[in-house]
Amino acid sequence: MTANPFVLPQIAPMEARSAEELPGEGDWQYEPKWDGFRCLAYAAPGDVALYSKAGKRLDRFFPEVAATLAEQVARPCVLDGELIIAVNGRLSFEALQARLHPAESRIQKLSRETPARYALFDCIEAGAKTLLDTPLSARREALEKVVAGFDDPALFLSDATCDRARAEDWLEHSGGDTDGVVAKRRDDGYHPGERTMVKVKRRRTADCVVGGFRYARGKPVVGSLLLGLYDDAGKLNHVGFTSAIDRAEREALTPRLEGMVAPPGFTGRAPGGPSRWSTDRSGDWQPLRPELVVEVLFDHVTGDRFRHGTRFLRWRPDKAPRQCRMEQLRS
Repeated sequence: MTANPFVLPQIAPMEARSAEELPGEGDWQYEPKWDGFRCLAYAAPGDVALYSKAGKRLDRFFPEVAATLAEQVARPCVLDGELIIAVNGRLSFEALQARLHPAESRIQKLSRETPARYALFDCIEAGAKTLLDTPLSARREALEKVVAGFDDPALFLSDATCDRARAEDWLEHSGGDTDGVVAKRRDDGYHPGERTMVKVKRRRTADCVVGGFRYARGKPVVGSLLLGLYDDAGKLNHVGFTSAIDRAEREALTPRLEGMVAPPGFTGRAPGGPSRWSTDRSGDWQPLRPELVVEVLFDHVTGDRFRHGTRFLRWRPDKAPRQCRMEQLRS
C-alpha cells in the first residue's frame, strides 16, 4: 500500500472450531465452506493488498483478483473471503497451489489460463469505519452493499442462510467444491484469530487397497499406510494415506508388511506426485503387493485424492482389492 487509508491494522482472520453437527439453538447464519485459500483483502480504489490466513501477501500470486478489486471498489474496505479456481467446471486446490510459484512469468500465465475468483463472506471495515464489534447481521448488510457495486463475476457474494435445513442440504452435498458448512452467530462481532465460528464437514468412508507404506520418522515401525483405488483401466492409483494406527498394532504390523514388499505397489498414479501433503519424504515409501484392504474415514476429495489424512477404521479381509474403485470418491 502506498498510503494507508484503513483504520484496521493487518489482522488474522476469524477462525472456526470443528463440530460433529451444525448448531441449531440460537441465531445462526450458515455458509458453505469453500475449497480454496482464505484471504483478507485490504482494498481501496486503485490499490489492493491480499493476505493469507498466515499473514503472507497473496496479491503477487493472484494479480487478476487484486487488479479487479482495485478497479471495482468505490471506497476503502477490508473484506474476508476465499480465493477459488475452477478447472473443467470443478474447483481445484492444486490450481491454487500452482500459483505459489517464484517465477512472475509463470504466475501471469496461470492468471490468464485459470483465473481465480473471490468468494466474499464478511466485511470488517467499510468507509474508514471498523466493524469488528458490529454484529454479523449488520456486517452482512455492509458486505451486500459493497458487492452490489461490483459488476465482475470474479468477485461474488458467498451464499448464506438462516435455515438450518438448507444448511444440512449443503452439508450433505459437500465434499467437492465445498468443504462443509460454517456456522456463525448473527449477534456476534468479528474476533481476529479466535475460533468463534463452527465448522462441520461431511464424513464418509471408503474401502482402499494398501499399496505401500512409509516408516515412522526415525523409527523402524510403520508410520503410515498408502492408500489406492482402481480406475476403469484397472490401474491402482494412489489416493492418500492414513497414519491413525494404534501404536501397539504398528509393531505387529511392521514385519507383516515387510514380508509383502514387492514393486510396483501402484500401477497408476504413484506417491511422490504433486499433492497437498508432499514433503521431502514423498519418495521414501515401500511398495506392497495389493492384497490388503482397509476402511478409512475421510472428509474431502480434491483431484481424485483425499485432501487430508484419513482415519483408520478397520481391516476388510472380506473385501477383494479389485472391488476398491475410484467411484467411492464421487460426491
